[in-house]
Amino acid sequence: MIVADIYVKAEWLYGDRSLKKVIRAAMSDATLCMLIYRSMSWCDKFALTKIFAMILCKVNAILCGAVIGKSAQFGSGFVILHSVGVVVNTRVRGGQNIYVESGVVIGETKKGCPVLGNNIFIGSGAKVVGDITIGDNVTIGANAVVNKSFPDNVVVGGVPAKIIRYKNESETSLVG
Repeated sequence: MIVADIYVKAEWLYGDRSLKKVIRAAMSDATLCMLIYRSMSWCDKFALTKIFAMILCKVNAILCGAVIGKSAQFGSGFVILHSVGVVVNTRVRGGQNIYVESGVVIGETKKGCPVLGNNIFIGSGAKVVGDITIGDNVTIGANAVVNKSFPDNVVVGGVPAKIIRYKNESETSLVG
């Protein structure tokens, strides 16, 4: 899945999936974090390699400044744009094409963990916490505090987060 993640990152960063752009994306900020997360996630699936998953979790924190739970699950296209300060609870579930900026927290409360749909952008410093569901094609603004569920095709922001606007069906951009 890491290859798919890097292709999606190249498309996001450079608007192109050519070999040159894919190599550039592979060398960009936070790709090591993505690679360690995918390796950790794979190791967590097997009894004999679970210890390596725990070690990789610590390596990710030390080398990349990100704490991503070893059992967190994301579909293909999980892109971390800047890894410093990213914290993802181990029980978080996410769909495909999720883009995460620096300082993002996706965390658990006593009530539960977020479930994220597909095609989600989470801006720098945003917090997504609790037993909530975020629909598909959602943009979460920088520094937003999301503690309630939101439907598909919306832009949310603020503290606490609220719907800023509804997206048109033809909108493909996750930002704005």
